[in-house]
Amino acid sequence: MSSKSIKTLIAQVTVGICFLAISSGSALAKDIKVGLISSLSGPLAVYGGQTVTGFEMGLEYLTNGSMKVLGRKIVVLKRDTQTKPATGKQVLTSLYQDDKVDLVVGPVSSGVATACLPVAKQFKKILIVEPAVAANITGKDYNRYIFKTSRNSYHDGISNAIARVKKGTYAIALAQNYAFGKAGAEAFKLGVEQAGGIYLGSELLPIGTKDFSAPYRRIVKKFKKYKGDKVAFVIWAGGGDPLGKIRKMKPMKREGIDFFTGGNIMIALKAYKRWENMEGSTYYYYNIPKNPMNDWLVKEHMKRFNIPPDFFTAGGMAAASAVVTAIRNAGSSDTEALISAMEGMRFYTPKGVMQFRKEDHQALQDMYHFISKNLPSADHGVPVLKRVIRAEEMNIPIDN
Repeated sequence: MSSKSIKTLIAQVTVGICFLAISSGSALAKDIKVGLISSLSGPLAVYGGQTVTGFEMGLEYLTNGSMKVLGRKIVVLKRDTQTKPATGKQVLTSLYQDDKVDLVVGPVSSGVATACLPVAKQFKKILIVEPAVAANITGKDYNRYIFKTSRNSYHDGISNAIARVKKGTYAIALAQNYAFGKAGAEAFKLGVEQAGGIYLGSELLPIGTKDFSAPYRRIVKKFKKYKGDKVAFVIWAGGGDPLGKIRKMKPMKREGIDFFTGGNIMIALKAYKRWENMEGSTYYYYNIPKNPMNDWLVKEHMKRFNIPPDFFTAGGMAAASAVVTAIRNAGSSDTEALISAMEGMRFYTPKGVMQFRKEDHQALQDMYHFISKNLPSADHGVPVLKRVIRAEEMNIPIDN
């Protein structure tokens, strides 16, 4: 081969290597598409807005502001479920099918989440459920593509029983007659039994109930023949103010029944001003957890919005942490690689460390036993920490 031919061959090989390197680099630099489905309008829009804010702030914190993982840009595609199961399925299908997202986070409503679970299975793509709570999501309706950063109904029900029920306590749940309420009542029943109490049943009401006088009379009748400690746990989302209306009837003074509830978003905590010294369990309150991630979230949220972060802001940030940690651990956004990385994965959140249980992909997490106090500096009842209820104390069942 002549000297000229050798030079030509070297030049061709060099160009080929450069082309391959550029092509390889382009593939590695492909954007990571994350769908975010939430209630951006309608009755649960306040929850959805918090989730979106927390998720976006979480990505910022976890990538040091670069919005990149493994050198790839994270692109978030937000969609509104309108808190309708059919709409949730539609927007999730479109994200998987048309937008070719790598994974999806959301939604708010347990009913919408339940409708979306088969879609993730159909497309063989991950759905990280946040902040929907119902236990069926990682229970009877679970599939291997579902991971859940939000607490489930058992965290709520069992932790509230731990906070308020003792051996021999008689207990009833009052809840809405749909996925969230029914799952919450079942979870509280289990918690009561674990605590050595006696469960007398559930009072399930239509979602839009506003008059609680008849349900209250039925609950009083159920308790009538029993003597001793009596509690009624109220599990409610949205309006209606069942606890406020029932407490106006002075059930503790007249019947010896302590109606109580768990923590809530800060707008709802304004009502807790009427219920000082009420005890229960909460998922999050901004000044309870003490760790660097929560410190940053509180400081930055105050700086940007002049209010502290709330329930679902923390949840959105936890979901962002699960996404970033999983992609880093997997070294990829491939679904199977992510599943392998996420099963048993520990990840840091504003509440501290959470861990996905391998068997059902539920994130196990601590809860907080609180007593509500009226402080001059706050326009709401402040959940003051009595103690941390550790994840392992709750014996969260595996239902799938």
